[in-house]
Amino acid sequence: MVRPKKFLGQHFLKDQNIAAKIVDALVLPQEKSFVLEIGPGMGVLTQFLVKKENIDLHLAEIDRESVAYLKEHYPSHSEKIIEGDFLELDLTRLTDQNIYVIGNFPYNISSQIFFKVLEHRSQVKQAVGMIQKEVADRIAEKEGSKTYGILSVLLQAFYDIELLFKVPPGVFFPPPKVMSAVIRMTRNNRDHLPCDEALFKKVVKQGFQNRRKTLRNALKPLNLPTQILSLQQMDLRAEQLSVEDFISLTLQIEQAGGVRRV
Repeated sequence: MVRPKKFLGQHFLKDQNIAAKIVDALVLPQEKSFVLEIGPGMGVLTQFLVKKENIDLHLAEIDRESVAYLKEHYPSHSEKIIEGDFLELDLTRLTDQNIYVIGNFPYNISSQIFFKVLEHRSQVKQAVGMIQKEVADRIAEKEGSKTYGILSVLLQAFYDIELLFKVPPGVFFPPPKVMSAVIRMTRNNRDHLPCDEALFKKVVKQGFQNRRKTLRNALKPLNLPTQILSLQQMDLRAEQLSVEDFISLTLQIEQAGGVRRV
């Protein structure tokens, strides 16, 4: 047994049926696929992944005790175990192929994992992960909800998000204090945004930082041109704008001369 470590956010899944269900949620093409499991721990997902045909499985694990366990129990994959922090991993050096990510993601870095996936969206074609249900809801939610936020907009701009199923605390060791959920993120057909991406992120983040305010007030720190402030959209709050609305607003800001002070 590997000791679960609180500082790593480890909660080991015990339920074999749920583990198999998570692995089956990964939709792979017919050709051989590069699959990267994040935080395999004691291999509850790994045991099902190694049985899948036509995949090149790699494991990223930061916990030395788990690495030793995996090398002992999966000797055929010992050369494909990457000991280290996934957040520090250069995926472009790892492979030039498309990557399919899967894992029971630690709660304390789940949002960072998704931002990392977003950063490498040209490579990461799909990600299936179990995370805190609250975060899963936030990622999958559409506009008009108080749960909808920065992560929702930025991820949904490039991925189709599906909240697949919920997982109760009792199937983990130790049990977390919250519900979990499994989501699947599949790369959409958008190669790039039709607006400046850095400005898009800036507008989204600034809008949600003061989500109770109208965009006219929330975006004040960006010192936007007068014609932008008079737009009807600016009477709305950030949570009322869809991904396409944010793209449209960013384009209009660009056309009006952009931000004058950041």
